[in-house]
Amino acid sequence: MRCWGEVVHPPARALPDAQARSLGALVARRRQLVEMLAAESNRHRQTQARRVRERIAAHLTWLRHELHELERELHDVIRTTPIWRERENLLTSVPGVGDVTAHTLIAELPELGALNRRRIAALIGVAPLNRDSGTFRGRRMIAGGRANVRNVLYMAAVTSIRWNPAVRTQYHRLVAAGRPVKVALVAAMRKLLVILNAILRDGRPWHPA
Repeated sequence: MRCWGEVVHPPARALPDAQARSLGALVARRRQLVEMLAAESNRHRQTQARRVRERIAAHLTWLRHELHELERELHDVIRTTPIWRERENLLTSVPGVGDVTAHTLIAELPELGALNRRRIAALIGVAPLNRDSGTFRGRRMIAGGRANVRNVLYMAAVTSIRWNPAVRTQYHRLVAAGRPVKVALVAAMRKLLVILNAILRDGRPWHPA
């Protein structure tokens, strides 16, 4: 069986400059804080020891403050960098795409807008790859790619199914045709990604038409 790189042939990535590395570190740190908040919240609900609950509550307060401060710094970094500010404005013009999605795409998917729709979908792992061997025809599945980008795209697609007419139509058409919800959701993710790719490529904000 061939590996993901042999199938997709992802383009070589230029080494990011110091500013891009700094942005990527901020985005990664935000993701870590969100994960820690979720873990500590679960512990707070599960423990019965009063003193332990108090300590966890204090840590949760600190984590929320740290997350707020980091998000403010992320916003300032994006808004004071002209090219990133322009990309953020274009991305967030699309219904369903908020700051978290836009910042993650700017930091971790710099190829967005520079590749065709097939290659950008394959790059983050929402393009179905075949599992064929000789006369055997396996099920198509998604694999590989940039998991962190795929995760935020998933959340954006869930929101877009409600608020973005293009994504909503695609999703409900597939569900009505009997496709599994998971398959329809991946297709919605791919549709949203294609829209975002085209918007950055053309440099024009979202328009329903």
